[in-house]
Amino acid sequence: MTEFIHRFEPATTAGSPPLLLLHGTGGDENDLLGLGKMISPGSALLSPRGRVLEHGMPRFFRRLAEGVFDEDDVRRRAIELGEFVADVRKQHGIAAPVAVGFSNGANIAAALLLLQPDALAGAILLRAMAPLSDPPKVELDGKPVLLLSGQGDPIVPASNSGQLAALLLEAGARVDHRVLPAGHQLTQADVTLARNWIGSVEAKAA
Repeated sequence: MTEFIHRFEPATTAGSPPLLLLHGTGGDENDLLGLGKMISPGSALLSPRGRVLEHGMPRFFRRLAEGVFDEDDVRRRAIELGEFVADVRKQHGIAAPVAVGFSNGANIAAALLLLQPDALAGAILLRAMAPLSDPPKVELDGKPVLLLSGQGDPIVPASNSGQLAALLLEAGARVDHRVLPAGHQLTQADVTLARNWIGSVEAKAA
């Protein structure tokens, strides 16, 4: 089993989709628990800590410079994360989770969709970039994805988030891409949109 330091909180409401919470650079397994509870109260929460350190700050994969990823490491770490999710699902008897990732966590969630699509039921990608320049061909079969970008984001160019949306659409995902009047940090609008989106996904699944 691939070990991640993590937090797991069981569901308190039957039928709520489990969430896989993936923090940004320098975060940890506690960072997004509050966000997860706001987005989908009652859901089981699985929140791992990234296993790569950059100047002492946890991340989910290595980068060579800001916005330049070590793509071999992206692939390896996404597979490790997928194995961890599969192990936790067996251990706790939960369904495939919806990933909720911010920044570096959103990038590894996007990589997981492209490399191990069965690991996730869908994804909320907050300030994500395309994680791979040459991703494998994959069938996402209508998997729901909410991509929330910041219009004034100094880290993620609009062209890059647009490229990720196009890539996921081409793979067959059901992508809702919104560009918000925000920077890289999250806003109340992110929380509201994510909560409404996950409610609509639940309604369609029911």
